[in-house]
Amino acid sequence: MDAILNSINGVIWSRALIGLCLGVGLYFSIRTRFMQIRGFGEMLRLMVGGQKSDAGVSSWQALSISLSGRIGVGNIAGIATAIAFGGPGAIFWMWVMAFLGASTSYIECTLAQIYKEKDEKGLYRGGPAFYIEKGLGNKWFAWVFAIATVLACGVLLPTVQANGIASSMHNAFGLAPGYSALIMATLLAFIIFGGVRRIAVFSEWVMPFMAAGYVLAAIVIMALNFEKVPRMFALIFNSAFGAEAAYGAVIGLAVEWGVKRGIYSNEAGQGTGPHSAAAAEVSHPAKQGYVQAFSIYFDAFLICTATAFIILNTEMYNVIRPTGGMIVERLPGVEPGVGFVQAGIETNFPGFGAAFVAIAILFFAFTTLVAYYYMAETNIAFINRKIHRPWAMQALRVAMVAAVVYGSVRTAANAWTLGDIGVGLMSWLNLAAILLLQKPAIQALKDYEAQKKAGLDPTFDPDALKIANATLWSDRVRAQQSVAIK
Repeated sequence: MDAILNSINGVIWSRALIGLCLGVGLYFSIRTRFMQIRGFGEMLRLMVGGQKSDAGVSSWQALSISLSGRIGVGNIAGIATAIAFGGPGAIFWMWVMAFLGASTSYIECTLAQIYKEKDEKGLYRGGPAFYIEKGLGNKWFAWVFAIATVLACGVLLPTVQANGIASSMHNAFGLAPGYSALIMATLLAFIIFGGVRRIAVFSEWVMPFMAAGYVLAAIVIMALNFEKVPRMFALIFNSAFGAEAAYGAVIGLAVEWGVKRGIYSNEAGQGTGPHSAAAAEVSHPAKQGYVQAFSIYFDAFLICTATAFIILNTEMYNVIRPTGGMIVERLPGVEPGVGFVQAGIETNFPGFGAAFVAIAILFFAFTTLVAYYYMAETNIAFINRKIHRPWAMQALRVAMVAAVVYGSVRTAANAWTLGDIGVGLMSWLNLAAILLLQKPAIQALKDYEAQKKAGLDPTFDPDALKIANATLWSDRVRAQQSVAIK
């Protein structure tokens, strides 16, 4: 089974996907005239604005759900793995992927807003499956993405998060993986049976506090070891381009692992962020595009960078030679992953590292599990639009609980392989879709900027922009015009 999974992963995560992710990010950066730089102030302003409604959540809640999906085990164990296999230079390429990926996130999340719908409960639903069907007019492609997302978010990706929680709790407190699985399954059921509003409230309160505490720990460690900071940055940049002799053997892997783990953690282009973006109540689709572009910065430049700095600043890491053996071995016998971060914190706070990282992973990973369920649920809702299949939602819940149990008791290597397959499969499908369907998102950006320049609070009229099948927005404009006439 392991050999089969590794073979599938090798095909999906070929260097073609690495190049595609970087190329698409660069292309959309140019197409949007680097909106991730020009629009940074607007991102901050819109992030805390907006109000929730009976149909949708606020911009902040949508951002919180999105960040819950982005911030997980990948931000801790994933970054440690990137350093182990790609060297310190992998962090530079992670930053590059985040910078370029912000524009990709804008495109996919704006498309999700343009083509969102209301479900039978009157709540907003949207995502790649919706914009593929309505924007591209391709039903079979939309169904393929929906099924792939249910498989990835409902079965494959949860194994990584569950494994991270179980492993860290066992290392820190000696808690058997089976008990971790039972606790996670119980808590997850309570949250997911409450629907999108309970998910939004949970994410809104938990995500900011857990992220702030983790970043604060990294800042404290940096301050305590400030004399090492210049050397750390030099190591990252030199290793990224092969200028550091010790890491010349892994320069290609630095790019590969930096991009691979960057995509896993920030999810730009993967197609997960659009699901929560579509749930927001906004007056113009570009507003949520700006907010979700900022989420990439938050994930990569705060949380992932905090992990990297804890590891590199304390010099608690191993780098594995591609042909076998070690280039650097400062932690003999420690597998790539959370152990690097735990050792880094232990060097400054003895007896505290294992417990702190375990608690951080518990919050990071559990909120990610909740967000994954919402994404899978949205795609079940897409599949159920024409023919109601009540068993499908129940099957999803059972499958996800089973995945949590399975991931808790399997090895980390197996869990990561399953997670990588899920991320790669969604990325291939979504990147192809947004390349084909980019024009409406670009039009929305130009329209938003023109209205802002005129001193208006932008509103969206798809008919005026000749954007077809944005029915929810078209109906809203007609309703407003009807009221105005009366």
